[in-house]
Amino acid sequence: MGSHLFDVDGRRFIDLNCNFTTLIHGHAFAPVVEALTNQLQRGSCFANPTESEIELAELLCGRIPEVDRGRFVNTGTEAVLFAIKAARAFTGRSKIAKFEGAYHGAYDWVEVSRSAKPDNWGDHMAPKSTAFYRGMPASVLDEVVVLRFNDVEGVHRLMSLHVHELAAVVLDPVPSRAGLVAPKPQFISAVQESARTNGILVVADEVLNLRQSFEGAFPRYGLVPDLLAMGKIIGGGLPIGAIGGRADIMKVFDASAGRPLLPQGGTFSANPLSMTAGLASMRHLDRADFAHLEILGDIVRKGIGRAITKRSAPLCVTGAASLFRIHPLAQAPNDYREIYPTPAGATLMNGLTRFFCGERHNPAA
Repeated sequence: MGSHLFDVDGRRFIDLNCNFTTLIHGHAFAPVVEALTNQLQRGSCFANPTESEIELAELLCGRIPEVDRGRFVNTGTEAVLFAIKAARAFTGRSKIAKFEGAYHGAYDWVEVSRSAKPDNWGDHMAPKSTAFYRGMPASVLDEVVVLRFNDVEGVHRLMSLHVHELAAVVLDPVPSRAGLVAPKPQFISAVQESARTNGILVVADEVLNLRQSFEGAFPRYGLVPDLLAMGKIIGGGLPIGAIGGRADIMKVFDASAGRPLLPQGGTFSANPLSMTAGLASMRHLDRADFAHLEILGDIVRKGIGRAITKRSAPLCVTGAASLFRIHPLAQAPNDYREIYPTPAGATLMNGLTRFFCGERHNPAA
């Protein structure tokens, strides 16, 4: 099926979403289907480790810089959750810093200021911690330092103010929900320097953006994380998440000498179906494949850009690798506040947003 889906009436559609970027090979990728069929005949889940778990871990550790050790969970949310817990266990601190508007899953602390609005997001020099849902504990808001993406001065200043309390700064180098905004080199340097100087761990959220290159997104932008959260493409279309990072930090999970500093487990964590699908998918993604995806992404972004220019439309396009985002803005934005839409912009984007695209019938085809 690849990039195509069919509705109940038999109409064919191009899937522009592929389960929120998870299906990097498209639907029903033959090597994944074959591997899963074989594994189902051998068993779907066990209480003990399996060979496929070890093989997928070896693949990720061998491919992705800064991943000395890894552990599997069931979702990207869990991966971020345990990366933050690992940072807390390693540093003995409890607060985290995160960037306004960025999405990192459904863990309370990373949901802070995920959907901040002009009437509650506070001064541009000191963003407020805003609740994501009714009933979010005030204590959670107090434990999160909110930063603005690409704000070099703000990163230095606000991280320094909380230096003795911050365990980690969580960063998606090109945050999807916050607009696929490109990070400025000096911004990445500010995050890195502020963290290193003050003993704060850098957690890279690569759940979505691991698809940007063979090694992931963070090497493209000069980021050197201490911990990574991974997911989506590493599961071959099945539920998965993974935490990876420096060996000394990952030791907080080590139970070989008794109760670890951070216990972690789950009934379906590292289940052989997800491991098998992920292994089959990742083995069919080499450097040439990612280079091809980069070319396709450039073609799409440039094509959209030309269409915008031709029609003098009040739009722009952002993104990297195989990802793109259209904004109702004349200039590319720098952070979440700049992408926050006006009522007119929101109406325009609602009309443009499509997960599926119908194909016109071509009699000559």
